[in-house]
Amino acid sequence: MTTPNRGTVLLIEDEAAIADLLRLYCEQEGFRLIHAPNGERGLEALRERDPRAVLLDVGLPGMDGIEVCRRIRAVSDVPVIMLTARAEEVDKIVGLEVGADDYVTKPFSPREVMARVKAVLRRAEEAPRVPSVIAASGWEVDSGRREVRSPAGAVVRPTAREFDLLWYLAENRGLVLSRTQILEAVWGFDYLGETRTVDVHVRQLRKKLDGIPITTDWGVGYRFEA
Repeated sequence: MTTPNRGTVLLIEDEAAIADLLRLYCEQEGFRLIHAPNGERGLEALRERDPRAVLLDVGLPGMDGIEVCRRIRAVSDVPVIMLTARAEEVDKIVGLEVGADDYVTKPFSPREVMARVKAVLRRAEEAPRVPSVIAASGWEVDSGRREVRSPAGAVVRPTAREFDLLWYLAENRGLVLSRTQILEAVWGFDYLGETRTVDVHVRQLRKKLDGIPITTDWGVGYRFEA
């Protein structure tokens, strides 16, 4: 049976042993792995190879993974999964704040990493269905262009995950949605992160979209005001 060609995954990781292990598992799943040993090489590979997903180590020498992720997000919405040896929640949250889509804590199972890769790709490629534009409170959320227009006419393109979150809230405008509901709908049932992740992404949306009518119902969740 022929293994399907699922495209390229970019791994930015300074440990060769991890790269060799993940290359083996990527090939078994039909992905081609490109390995960059540091942030500078990783950013070059991103520009030259246009990968479908990025696996990014936080503890890189020189430019660390957090800064690399910031630079990736300045030019691309490619799904990014952070690899971190730091178990503290603050590191996970910081990684998500700079635009990462998910994280895996070392030591990890290569099968888990591949499951996360397939999950973020599936979520990134599941475009919202019609209507293509949701208008509420003077804001327009455009699923075709994956951009948001403010009442003043400013156009903002959130990250892929931020847009999916905003679309889900806008689709259910007027309803209070719990963090667990949001995680299941936007991140998927296979997402293993904490509900705090939702808070981080809502905070990022509010920062990028000043005045966006997302309100907090304390102890319950979030609502997009109709």
